[in-house]
Amino acid sequence: MSSVITKRITQITQLNSILVSKRFQSVAAPANLKTFKIYRWNPDTPEVKPKMQEYKVDMNNCGGMVLDALIKIKDEQDGTLTFRRSCREGICGSCAMNIDGRNTLACLCKIDSEKASSIKIYPLPHTHVVKDLVPDLTQFYKQYKSIQPYLQRKEFPKDGTEILQTVEDRKKLDGLYECILCACCSTSCPSYWWNAEEYLGPAVLMQSYRWMIDSRDEAKEKRKEMLQNSMSVYRCHTILNCTKTCPKGLNPGKAIAEIKKFLASA
Repeated sequence: MSSVITKRITQITQLNSILVSKRFQSVAAPANLKTFKIYRWNPDTPEVKPKMQEYKVDMNNCGGMVLDALIKIKDEQDGTLTFRRSCREGICGSCAMNIDGRNTLACLCKIDSEKASSIKIYPLPHTHVVKDLVPDLTQFYKQYKSIQPYLQRKEFPKDGTEILQTVEDRKKLDGLYECILCACCSTSCPSYWWNAEEYLGPAVLMQSYRWMIDSRDEAKEKRKEMLQNSMSVYRCHTILNCTKTCPKGLNPGKAIAEIKKFLASA
């Protein structure tokens, strides 16, 4: 019996030695450096032109998303680097930026640590820059407010109960209400770049359509009238950059096409 116990102890000791050895091997592994070229501009020094600044991150000690790398850079290399972030789960839309030429969310953008090429990060295009990767979205939210994105009815239940919908009517809102207003789609649209003062852009128009087809809403005619002009909707030329870049997989282009149908039949 004692020999069995002794043998078992020997096996456990050998196993522990192997595990400890592997752990030290992983610690001593060569650095897997990834280069990030990040847009920098500071409003406190307006005389200094914007520049691309390089940072190197060891991917052996970093999460797999671009936002992980940005946080690591800010925490360990350069505390002046400025960007927005919040949920880290693709829900809030705060970390929208242009990564390697595509508007997306940094928290959902995976880093290919196997590729030797660097990753280039800019703020959302054709927006005024507050600082570094922070865009000024004042105009974007002003336009969102202009479509009155809330339920409008002559009367609401006095007892506070909800207004019911059929399953079919509720299903019509799928693919619309999930928009997180990150502005990735609108800032990828050339029509919005050149006409942002008057063209509402894909994100806002998709939300307008969301309320136009809500069976509980009673302001459909007013919503149509708000769009009956040459600029609010018709600057869309179906380029569909908006649909291609949406990090939530939504289809603003289709929503705009449906609005045009509504207006044509009004």
